Amino acid sequence: MTIFQHIYWGYEISYPDFWHHQKIQDTDYFVSNVKAVESNYDGSGAGQIQIRGEWNWSRQNVEPLWNTQLGKLASIFGAKNVGSAPWRLGEAFGLEAEIVLPKKDNLRLWTGILMHDFLILHLLVTHPKEEREKFEPEATKIISSLGFPKTIAGVQFSSEGLPLPPDFTAIDPQHILKDISDPDRWRAFSGVSDVGALQSFYLRELTLHNWKIVEYVPFTSLSEFGFARYILEKDKQQITLGLMPAEEVESENKSTQSNIVYKIASL
Repeated sequence: MTIFQHIYWGYEISYPDFWHHQKIQDTDYFVSNVKAVESNYDGSGAGQIQIRGEWNWSRQNVEPLWNTQLGKLASIFGAKNVGSAPWRLGEAFGLEAEIVLPKKDNLRLWTGILMHDFLILHLLVTHPKEEREKFEPEATKIISSLGFPKTIAGVQFSSEGLPLPPDFTAIDPQHILKDISDPDRWRAFSGVSDVGALQSFYLRELTLHNWKIVEYVPFTSLSEFGFARYILEKDKQQITLGLMPAEEVESENKSTQSNIVYKIASL
């Protein structure tokens, strides 16, 4: 079995070695045939498990989020009969439903939502009816393996000991903040991730590595700031950390490009 750990959302899941994982935008796909990532593929090995994370900074109740999810799926697939049931998986809890599609449709569709601390996971399983015997037992085992380990592999650290996601590249802070008067005290990194996922990463890793979070202002669509802000303390140093969307650039990843910027001070 292959163990996949999500560096940002903090979950892990096990899938057979002959299965494949692929990330498309903000969703992780798990398929037995790499061709099955395409939504219109209906050949041998067709079927998908999709998992998408969402940062629930206000700890909104799961029910309204679930109703929104069901409404979108019913609209997309033309579902007419949707019933929900409580769902618990380890420390996470939520709701699940098998969505009944029109008889003319050849698909089977299951969806679920899980809440874990400030994290929401949206799950979707779909496959052609003729693939049910092969696909559903494996899909059930894979989803049942989902959990939230204490540590996630791949975390890196700055020279100040601040956790950093992998694949974030150091850049000149003045490329982001034009009015820095003391650039030697500033650090900046850029990479592909949305700010919600970064907030999930930092809440987990800062606590794990004994950083004291003195202040946290989340980044939301309603925020007065254009970034998430943390004030952190550890070993006689204070760090003011900002997580912000990058300016839009002409690339496929422009919607998920983010910056990490922080200022170092002594206590």
